[in-house]
Amino acid sequence: MCIGFPGKIISIDENNYAIIDISGTQREVCLDIIDEPAEVGDYVISHAGYAIHKIDPDTAKEKLDFLKEIIDHEIY
Repeated sequence: MCIGFPGKIISIDENNYAIIDISGTQREVCLDIIDEPAEVGDYVISHAGYAIHKIDPDTAKEKLDFLKEIIDHEIY
C-alpha cells in the first residue's frame, strides 16, 4: 500500500521542484508528473518525492485533519 500526503506548495524553483508544507513539515517534491499545472498556494498529493495529483483546499484539510487524528490517537 502506498500513502500519499497532501501538502501546500510554498515555493517552486526554476527546475520545477516545489517545497510543500505538510502540517508544519516541509518537503521537496518534483512537479514533473503532476496531472495538471500547479502554482504556489495549491495543494498536491505527494508520494516518493513527486507531486502526483492536485487537490482542492477543503479536501486537503479533511485529509490532514484525519492524519492528525490518527497520530494523536494512535489509530493504526
